[in-house]
Amino acid sequence: LIGPPPAEGSKALARDHASEVKALALQGTPRWQLAISDADLFTPKATASFSCAAGFVIGPAETPKIDAIMRKVGSDFGMSTYPVKNKYKRPRPFAGNGKPICTPDYENILRNDGSYPSGHSAIGYGWAMVLAEIVPNRRGKLLARGAAFADSRRVCNVHFKSDVEAGGVAAKSVFNALLSDPAFLADL
Repeated sequence: LIGPPPAEGSKALARDHASEVKALALQGTPRWQLAISDADLFTPKATASFSCAAGFVIGPAETPKIDAIMRKVGSDFGMSTYPVKNKYKRPRPFAGNGKPICTPDYENILRNDGSYPSGHSAIGYGWAMVLAEIVPNRRGKLLARGAAFADSRRVCNVHFKSDVEAGGVAAKSVFNALLSDPAFLADL
């Protein structure tokens, strides 16, 4: 489903670099702050990033079943990117441009982890699809929030545009598989 990252000299790579320049201009802005928040996948507030789009507060105390299903499938979405990520080991944008990332404490880890495709992006797109099943009347807002969550990785200077897009492809594939999984459907 996911081919190789853009080749040297390709139009797709030129598009990635043009998008990288635009993302770097966002450092220090409110969009940069949102990207910092979206980088959090592990604290209790991680799932709350979709609260506004859902129309209610999401979290372990407020909506324990929704929080639990998001956390449970989050690893499915994120880990689905690793076979491709490990195959190509694409260097991350910050490794080439030398500019800061929104999560400097993770720089050494990210430097040794392939950029393509984005696991965080797969989680963002995936969480949005799951929530759209739960709250179908907010589908458009949730999918838009999922796309923004995914694009936060580009804003953070840790992924290229094509990495984010490939994360979306991975998420759709995993989500379609989940829709035929009896355990997931029972949770849903």
